[in-house]
Amino acid sequence: MELQDSFDLFSALERLRLLENSPPLWWPSYGTFEVVVGAILTQNTQWTRVEISLENLRINELLSLHTLAHCDAEDLMELIRPSGLFKAKASTLIRLSQAILADYGSFEEFSLSVDRDWLLAQKGIGPETADSILCYACARPAMVVDAYTARLLNAFGYEFESYDELQEWCEAGIRGYFDTVQLPAAFARFHGMIVEYVKGNSKGKAVNIAQLSI
Repeated sequence: MELQDSFDLFSALERLRLLENSPPLWWPSYGTFEVVVGAILTQNTQWTRVEISLENLRINELLSLHTLAHCDAEDLMELIRPSGLFKAKASTLIRLSQAILADYGSFEEFSLSVDRDWLLAQKGIGPETADSILCYACARPAMVVDAYTARLLNAFGYEFESYDELQEWCEAGIRGYFDTVQLPAAFARFHGMIVEYVKGNSKGKAVNIAQLSI
């Protein structure tokens, strides 16, 4: 089983209808500030834990840019405790919210104008988190790659030296098949399908690729 490019993998995953029971673009609340919060909370933890934290914020009316920018750090830590690393994540959430307001004034302007360099310059934001925000919160053509992506491609014999190299391989094959309007959704779905496939077809760190018809 040999992959010619990332579009081969995209097509094989699409045939399995992996996102049938998910939101259309996989990440819940796509295109909203909630995605920014979730992208930070999901660092080094499971999404089920993040959902608890997001619900805590929702109940306490803290799931907005303005309220997070001005909230009490101790209160925030308690509400996001289920996601782990709650002290660091609370600091990042407050600091990032304040920076967005200072530099962009609103989430709407932020989503239209922010770039990857600005995000990576913020403390607590690495490449995966930055691309998650760009892709799922700002509807930009940014492909998120992660441990799931690396594990799946490793099963096909691919190894990559860096995050950027893995991302470039995934993006390159997709760009030739979608126009600029379609790319953000294509990248969002591609990442979501990879995560769902690997979650459902792994034993330990080994991924079974028998379900994929390339």
